[in-house]
Amino acid sequence: MLVDAGENDEGNTVVNYLKKQGVKFLEYVIGTHPHSDHIGGLDTVISNFEINKVILPDVVSTTKTFEEVLDALSENDLRITKPEVGMEYKLEDATFIILAPNSSEYSDLNNYSIVIKIIYEETAFLLTGDAEKTSEDEMLENGLDLSADILKLGHHGSANSSTDTFLDRVGASSAIISVGRNNKYGHPMSETVNRVLDRGINLYRTDEMGTIIVTTDGTSISFNNDATGENNSAQE
Repeated sequence: MLVDAGENDEGNTVVNYLKKQGVKFLEYVIGTHPHSDHIGGLDTVISNFEINKVILPDVVSTTKTFEEVLDALSENDLRITKPEVGMEYKLEDATFIILAPNSSEYSDLNNYSIVIKIIYEETAFLLTGDAEKTSEDEMLENGLDLSADILKLGHHGSANSSTDTFLDRVGASSAIISVGRNNKYGHPMSETVNRVLDRGINLYRTDEMGTIIVTTDGTSISFNNDATGENNSAQE
């Protein structure tokens, strides 16, 4: 499964990385929401792999990037599956559950982000796209289990995401911020970083560490930082 694929010029980087790992087929491809730093490389991925299911939120963007993704889907006879909160999918011996978006109308595209919880035996990972407080509050109210060992913080560590209540409900032991080095948005924001660190959560940042690889056998979780895969793009 692939979740997001970076900016337009990073599609080949993603494809080459996956091929280096021996990936030849993708059961699921998820584009969390139609901002270019998340779906920009998806058209390249779609054109290079056999894919079973593509999940995109029920929102349209007028950007050239979004149109390129739609064109790639059409050229490869792939249809869009819309996310349904509570829907579970099998991923070999693991499962993932869709937790958001919980509404069909937002003023900010970030809150359309598809949020998933991946469960493998005794471990769980929560991937939040660019979900902000609005979406987090809805997840807190929808009654689904948000607890996870690893949390990918929403919106690159923005001030309007990863609220105190949300962090407490998730209860992660480690958190990851995917964020471009020296980005123009000032991400991650210090108040968000402090909310994480004040809870004793281990924090990993791509702007400081490059590629972050997390591995689990279903019981234990390990981090293997590979500084050769740096993420230096400016992200929204």
